[in-house]
This record gives sequence, C-alpha cells and structure tokens, in this order.
Amino acid sequence: MTARLNVNIDHVATVRQARRAPEPSVIAAAMACEQAGADGITVHLRGDRRHIQDLDIRLLRDSVTTYLNLEMAATEEMLQIALEAKPDAVTLVAEKADEITTEGGLDVKANPSVVRATVASLVETKILASLFIDPDPDQIEAAREVGAQQVELCTAAYADATLGARGIHSEGTTHAAAELQRLRQAAELALRYGLIVAAGHGLTYRNVGKVGALKEITEFNIGHNIIARAVFVGLERAVGEMRDAISGG
Repeated sequence: MTARLNVNIDHVATVRQARRAPEPSVIAAAMACEQAGADGITVHLRGDRRHIQDLDIRLLRDSVTTYLNLEMAATEEMLQIALEAKPDAVTLVAEKADEITTEGGLDVKANPSVVRATVASLVETKILASLFIDPDPDQIEAAREVGAQQVELCTAAYADATLGARGIHSEGTTHAAAELQRLRQAAELALRYGLIVAAGHGLTYRNVGKVGALKEITEFNIGHNIIARAVFVGLERAVGEMRDAISGG
C-alpha cells in the first residue's frame, strides 16, 4: 500500500508574508492539495511566525477535511494553541530562531520531561502525538519512553547525499545508500516498538522513491519541493507527481 502524503504548505504562506498580502491563500492551497489527492495538510507554526500565522491554524482546522498535522516546538505557548485548535496530529520539532529551516531531529533523550508532559497533554486531548527525530536508535527508544504514538524520521542526511554532483559520484551514492539503510533500520525498530512511522525533510521527486519503498513508513510530510514544482505546473499536478514518485519506489 502506498504511504500517505501530507503536503506541507508553509511556503505558500512564505510568499504571502513577503508582502503581508492576503494572497496566496493557505486555505485555497490546502483545498487544492486535497482535491489533487493529498491525504493531509501539514503546517509548522514557528515561534517567530515567519510564515504560518495563528489565524491560519484556526481557519485550516475549519477547512481541512482530510488530516491536519501541526508541527510545533514543545513550548507552553504552542501547546495551548494546539489544544484549542485540535489538529488531528501534532509533530514536535526542534526549532532555532536563526535557522533557515529545521536543521535536524528533536533531541528527545536530552529533554524527556518536557516532551513527556507535552505528549501526555496531546494524547489526553485525543491528538496524535508525533516526534520529528533523527533515525537514531537512542532517540527512537526515548520516543517510546515518553509515550509518543508516532515518529517522523528526519530524512535530511539521506536527501542531502542525493543532491547535485554528490548524488552522482561514488562517494555520494555510497553515503546515500548508508543513510537509506539507517532509515530502514530505524523504521523497523520503531515499528517493533509499536510506533507509527512517518518520514520527511528535504525529499524531492528524484530521491523519494527509495524511501517510499520502505514498507514500514506509512506517511510522508513533504512541502518545499512540491510548492517549488507548483510554481511551474500548478498544485494539482505537483501533488500528483509526488504521489507517483512515492509509489514508484
């Protein structure tokens, strides 16, 4: 069975916020993605509000009919927003104020008490609690210990190894193969622990197929590459092409 695809529409909001204009609408983007066959919508409400805004979360909750996944830091401010909006899932992520994009997985092992308390509040409210972590056995073990229901494996290292010349020459292909094996082993371990397994970060039409072939991974969260492609071909085609790329693995 082909894994689910949640489309991250953060960068539709990035374009909007560049002019503080009403367009492009993230609500319209979410509707277009759903109509194109997306299984869900993902957004990241960052502390600096660089793209998605609080109002977007409320409007998306009222509009999305498939599945709404809210990415956020494990802070009290974000938790209260999540508990009020009640998305279908919350994915806790690491966040730095000066980063361009999320730089890696959440260090659950180093912050168990904060993560455990946040997870408990989400689960009590019947919101699926997911953790965005590196494909590391210690982090997967920590995710299980704090009561997470799902892990999203960070695919950044694998994706980076496949880009440009690095993905063509032997050193790059060897590194990519090693990272793919690391993802496979992490997914197998997480599944043995009873965790739902998702994946995402840096994946493109060119490199997602091999990760899509990992049967343990049942969900992908992909945004930048889809939105970049949509600039040229539209969201409907861009979403469809990514679904095909995932299933083509």
